[in-house]
Amino acid sequence: MTENHNAGLDLSLLKDRKQAYRDLYWGDHGFLRVKFHNRHHIGGEMYRENQPSPKRIAELAAMGTKTIINLRGPSPKGFYLLEEEACKTHSIELINYRMYSRDVHTVEAILGARDLFERIEYPAVMHCKSGADRTGIMGVLYKHFKMGEPIERATEQLEFKYLHVRQGKTGMLDFFFKTYLTYANDHDISFTDWVQTVYDPKDVKARFMSHWTGNALTEFILRRE
Repeated sequence: MTENHNAGLDLSLLKDRKQAYRDLYWGDHGFLRVKFHNRHHIGGEMYRENQPSPKRIAELAAMGTKTIINLRGPSPKGFYLLEEEACKTHSIELINYRMYSRDVHTVEAILGARDLFERIEYPAVMHCKSGADRTGIMGVLYKHFKMGEPIERATEQLEFKYLHVRQGKTGMLDFFFKTYLTYANDHDISFTDWVQTVYDPKDVKARFMSHWTGNALTEFILRRE
């Protein structure tokens, strides 16, 4: 389970609880998610959404959700503290598994996702802030590791219908999988073996950045994490 990583807000105090909700709805743009959850069924008993509010977590509990995977990682901010509290209230296991929307990932993070999918209790929901990018890469990994889909099909999880925008730095996620597929065209190698023996995060990032030209939508307007 999670720890309380906040040193400033105490949700037992009314003024701090009000501040936490202000942070959720205004600082974290939760007002945009009141009715829109960007919910999609990945496969099996796994779903993807954007950042849930306490009300949404109550709804997820009523749907039978056993596990919520928070891809943003723990935070001292109100949106996280309220999520942590709501999961405890509704007996949902909250797992923090930090991923990134605009960066490469370590071998340990990629293969750790495979182990995570095997040990959690289902039905489960994965979320980041918008439910677009970090849920996208984890959706690909879930489809591949848990459901056995080839990477070229699983990358459907990184499409605009989920609000993923590949033209910004968020395109680094697409480039990661494209790098594997390009290599696999000339080598008989599985995705797992490629990650373990060939994949070089620094090289992939450097080659992506060498041709990236920027995108105002993801870098400044949406402020993807």
